[in-house]
Amino acid sequence: MKLPRLCRLLALVLIPLSSPAAESFTPGEIWKDTDGVHINAHGGGVIHHGGTYYWFGEHKISGPKGNSAQVGVGCYSSADLITWKNEGIALPVSEDASSEIARGCIIERPKVIHNASTGKFVMWFHLEHLGKGYATARAAVAVADKITGPYVFHSSHRPNAGSLPVNHNPEAEDRVFEYFKRDLSGGQMSRDMTLFADDDGKAYLIGSAEENYTLNISLLTPDYLGFTGVYSRVEPGGHNEAPAICKHEGRYWMITSGCTGWDPNAARSFVADHPLGTWKSLGNPCVGPNPNGGPGPELTYGGQSTYILPVAGKPGAFIAMFDVWRPKDPIDGRYLWMPLDFSHGRVLVRPPAEWTLSVFDQAVRP
Repeated sequence: MKLPRLCRLLALVLIPLSSPAAESFTPGEIWKDTDGVHINAHGGGVIHHGGTYYWFGEHKISGPKGNSAQVGVGCYSSADLITWKNEGIALPVSEDASSEIARGCIIERPKVIHNASTGKFVMWFHLEHLGKGYATARAAVAVADKITGPYVFHSSHRPNAGSLPVNHNPEAEDRVFEYFKRDLSGGQMSRDMTLFADDDGKAYLIGSAEENYTLNISLLTPDYLGFTGVYSRVEPGGHNEAPAICKHEGRYWMITSGCTGWDPNAARSFVADHPLGTWKSLGNPCVGPNPNGGPGPELTYGGQSTYILPVAGKPGAFIAMFDVWRPKDPIDGRYLWMPLDFSHGRVLVRPPAEWTLSVFDQAVRP
């Protein structure tokens, strides 16, 4: 009888220990995946498809070298938005130094949308070529047949070459119009970006242009792989980056940040009746002190906007996704996910307290 007992003891010892599953959002804390490892999906976005959420983001490594793309774009999956499984690298960097996505290039803010007409999954991201710093300023696209990849690099663009914006007014040239004219023939710059797919199937890329002074909102081609030349300039001279956008009650809401490098600043918010504008400024969406004693609303609680996530099955429920950047050790970057509240004609971001999706079942007051 000793042998079976010994076997039972060995079986208990060999059972892998795992961290208890998270039951709530704890903004700013280490967020472990199902393997017990801090989630590595920075500057990312989330798509809901086939009953599952997929989170795509920049895969970082330790040390300053991690601010460039050493691995690629990672993917995680979840059924509840809290517990995430690592699905691996969806878009790997290339070992070919001549590739546009060669190891060491800069790949930032990857976002994925599904094209119902072609059946393809389309990933756009901000691309800077190897060794060029931030001078390339291109929007790049990759495609996959399966949502988790592998994604195959398709092309990169300076958007809307030779095209005038729909809101062009030659009699009201703004103070940064020289950048616009400089890039007109070759295409406008595109740095921090996000994607938005509307209810009518049209998709838009929103990106920082004109040396980050202006946001451009550009209509993509029906296959989502290129630009139509239809676009608008938003807040010229306003110095906006890190755009995030959603649609709620027929209107379009956008959160951005100022341009202060890796350091946080006061978020901005805007509203429009159409993706191409006109966009009305609503000021800082962050309200209330930080319950954790960290940076307050004047510094966006230490974070920077990256995406606005609709919660499936809960109409009107949205999560504002922010990144806390750690440029000296990028892999330690944190995530601030906070519920959005639409009140009094504004979009409001609540302080980063621990919370669950049940907040969307309650009336939230400003």
